[in-house]
Amino acid sequence: MTVKAEKLLRMGEQIAANMAYTDDTAVVAAKVADHLSRFWDPRMLQTIKEHALSEPGTLSPVLLSAVSSLAST
Repeated sequence: MTVKAEKLLRMGEQIAANMAYTDDTAVVAAKVADHLSRFWDPRMLQTIKEHALSEPGTLSPVLLSAVSSLAST
């Protein structure tokens, strides 16, 4: 894992943790995806998407779901 991917993964997990105000993981994942698409630079999104494809087991289920939903955009 590159340093940049590691940092983005940590940031993404922090966002997911901050948005986890409900047990409904689909709602949390949608909120995380919205946040990432609105506030992250396209290069950041591309890096985390590539990381999710190559090492999906390193993302929490919520972050993986959020990033996967962005992968089609």
